[in-house]
Amino acid sequence: MRFLCIDLGDKRTGLAICDGDEILASPLAVLEGQKELLDEIIKIAQQNQVEGLVFGLPLNMDDSEGQRAIQTRKFADQIKEKTNLPIFFQDERLSSFTAQNQLSQTGLTHKKKKNRIDALAAAEILKTFIEVRKQKP
Repeated sequence: MRFLCIDLGDKRTGLAICDGDEILASPLAVLEGQKELLDEIIKIAQQNQVEGLVFGLPLNMDDSEGQRAIQTRKFADQIKEKTNLPIFFQDERLSSFTAQNQLSQTGLTHKKKKNRIDALAAAEILKTFIEVRKQKP
């Protein structure tokens, strides 16, 4: 199945995509702002012929869901109403940390790192989702 992963943020939203065989998860884009975000994500999902959406779920360290997780679920519901695509959630804890570690060794400027970190974090979330999915019978 081809999935689009969404790492929803207040200022930037990272997107990543995987191939139909669920082998490779790749950063796709970083969307700035919130104004047209819903429609933009739907457009990208249609253009890439995705079959499901994976949202990074920002859980607290004690596994509880805070305000950010509630907002993510609400946004996911809005997309589901418009697309009817299956929605999945994946714990996103430490995905940004992992992405930052990967970028720290690239030699990119702070600004260039900032522009890529969210898509890279989305790819990390999607990789984890695929791994967990393959472990289930």
